[in-house]
Amino acid sequence: MNSSAPAAQRAYDQVRQEILDGVLGGGSLLSEVEVATRLGVSRTPVHEAFRKLEAEDLLELAPRRGAVVVPIRTGEAADVLEIRHALEVSAVRRMTRAGAEVREGFAALAAGLLADQDRLAAAGDLAGFAAADAAFHRAIVTTSGNPIADRCYAGLADRQRRMTLGAVGGRVEHLAVLIGEHRRLAELVVAADVTQFEIVLGRHLLTTHQVVLGGLDRSFLAAFGDGADG
Repeated sequence: MNSSAPAAQRAYDQVRQEILDGVLGGGSLLSEVEVATRLGVSRTPVHEAFRKLEAEDLLELAPRRGAVVVPIRTGEAADVLEIRHALEVSAVRRMTRAGAEVREGFAALAAGLLADQDRLAAAGDLAGFAAADAAFHRAIVTTSGNPIADRCYAGLADRQRRMTLGAVGGRVEHLAVLIGEHRRLAELVVAADVTQFEIVLGRHLLTTHQVVLGGLDRSFLAAFGDGADG
């Protein structure tokens, strides 16, 4: 076993967590020397960690400078939201076909997740809330019982958390709005109202991430139900 593996894993875990929690924002420059000093390890395991994070598209290595945190770009954000919208709507449609007991199971799960969001919002824990937000949306897909869709959705988790933190932008007061929208989405799942769920989810995603989506054309917005009521 590589003797540097434990240190490399520790460096990887620490830097990755700082990126996902928004401590290191997009465009932040990281020095191998600084990270190594901070963690009390040599540069070699930090370099290994940086390479692994580069493979996950979280860092971009900059020769002789270290690494730069890769920002969530507008086009990438749009792609993520499009996939999320498709997977969640498909999941609710599948739950509707599965029967009331599946939706009731989701209702119980959602109640706990929403209580967590209330607690985190009250504490002003933005990073924790971003993780809880991702857990709520993924629960919709997981409960539908499609393991392939669930794995696809899980692959979006890192981008999803970073996008949520960027969208909230330190506005703790906005968390109550998001929780209210989550409650409405949960109600529509239980009611098996796929049509309204699709519209409300689209608006939820658009309004939450409007900072990065503001420059997109109307055809993209229409795909998410924007203006669906005329």
